[in-house]
Amino acid sequence: MASKLSIAFSNWRARSVWRKLCDIVILLFALAGAAIIGAWAVYKLGFTNNRGAVDSNSRYMLSVSEIPNVQDSTLTERQIQARWMMQYARLAAFSKFYPVNAQLITQAVQYSHDPMMVDRMLAACSLYITEDPEYHRLVADIESLLRRQPQQQRANIIPWMDSPEWEALKVAITKDKDLIIEAGRLTGVEPRLIVGCLIGEQIRLFNSNREAFKRYLGPVKVLNVQSQFSYGVNGIKLSTAKAIEDHLKDSTSPFYMGPRYEHLLDYTVEGQNLIDERYNRLVDYRNHLYSYLYTACILHQTMLQWQRAGYDISDRPDILFTLFNVGFSQSVPKPDPVCGGSHIKVGDRVYTFGAIGFDFYYSGELAEYFPYWRQHFIPGNEDLTEEELAYIQGSVSNCKRPPRGYEYVKKDSVATPPPPDDPYAHLDDDDGHFTPVIAM
Repeated sequence: MASKLSIAFSNWRARSVWRKLCDIVILLFALAGAAIIGAWAVYKLGFTNNRGAVDSNSRYMLSVSEIPNVQDSTLTERQIQARWMMQYARLAAFSKFYPVNAQLITQAVQYSHDPMMVDRMLAACSLYITEDPEYHRLVADIESLLRRQPQQQRANIIPWMDSPEWEALKVAITKDKDLIIEAGRLTGVEPRLIVGCLIGEQIRLFNSNREAFKRYLGPVKVLNVQSQFSYGVNGIKLSTAKAIEDHLKDSTSPFYMGPRYEHLLDYTVEGQNLIDERYNRLVDYRNHLYSYLYTACILHQTMLQWQRAGYDISDRPDILFTLFNVGFSQSVPKPDPVCGGSHIKVGDRVYTFGAIGFDFYYSGELAEYFPYWRQHFIPGNEDLTEEELAYIQGSVSNCKRPPRGYEYVKKDSVATPPPPDDPYAHLDDDDGHFTPVIAM
């Protein structure tokens, strides 16, 4: 056999180089073909199949998926809120041992409206912490402590929010949410700050005039529009409104808001009686947009005044509300501003205007309509468009108003009944006289 191979090899060596190359190529093709046929046979016979195995935690994973969603549960709103509170306690314990995962779950919670999802996420992580007795002991201690403390059925911790005025006022404010949000967008002011000023003024009005509350806010849930001395839903004086307009135009003023806002409060017709038109803007019970625009400008202008003086109060809602209440003349930048303003009595307590705004701002109330901005004031770079200006200037309704100067006239001397087809006629006195404070 060896001799035959030796003879064959000798004969192959005697061949020409070209024949040798052809033999090598044919041999390589033969080997490649054999390898392909062999691989195909292995595949067809199933030798490459990975049959896998059942995960040892498969049943547990199923139980995680079976935790119901809020929409599928029979929990009441109160029970859902209690569930959220328990989840936050569990996340606090989880963060002590696994801060990275706790942070990820907390971020996910911010985008979820389902506390059951937190249950699922914590349960999924529990696959890897079965051997951590300290964690489980802490969770058990926290839950036990919370369960031992009976649920208190207490009123709102903020006393003035535990009143019928506040419950009615919330409804009235939400009716204006679109106008308030738009005013905030146009002026670069967080709408929640505008609402803080509105609440301080409305609480003051309805607690100083109980009859107005009984007639308007209580039964029909509408805002109070002042028409004596101070005007509109936010009680802005005509002199203050004019100062706001002047600050918008004066680039040398410390209150100047920038070129974007120079035409924000322009009037449509030159030579018109600006005093009357300014009054009509504010004393408008059908459309309160101008009241909110002037309010937002006061906030933005006073913030800029203090900022240019070296004091940043953009993150001090208590000071901003106070300055709104006391006016431009008392806005004096200094390193140690204090909260204050008009005294407002609600029930048996006396508050300051700034404190009521502060209470609301950080209470979380109405946050679904007026969320917290990361930046409370946003400087505008682009000029307001013609469409935006036209929208603003077209926001004065043709409603019936008390004549300007009505505060100096005795009520019995004025008799101007509303037209019979006026849908807001019920907002005026039954005897046909205007009320000094109009609601809507």
